[in-house]
Amino acid sequence: MKLKEKWWITGLVIAISMACVLSLFASSEPDGLERVAEDQGFAEKAGGQEAIHSLMPDYAIPGIENEALATSLAGLVGVFIITGITLGWGTILKRRR
Repeated sequence: MKLKEKWWITGLVIAISMACVLSLFASSEPDGLERVAEDQGFAEKAGGQEAIHSLMPDYAIPGIENEALATSLAGLVGVFIITGITLGWGTILKRRR
């Protein structure tokens, strides 16, 4: 591989680092949608229920006791999912040419 072709590896390493390390410093406060629901008074209507098809509720891998590890792994899984989607879409678009 030429140096010019390795740029995406650097980007992937940066994304993995950010997902696994910086995610540990994310705010525990509600995100924007949850905050609006609380401010408008309809958050309690959900009854604290999780989404039916939530693979990683609260941005953590379920079943892992260590919260920091569960959060880091969720970030890592997210990076790989987005990388896979991007590479797949890129392959499809490249074949169309």
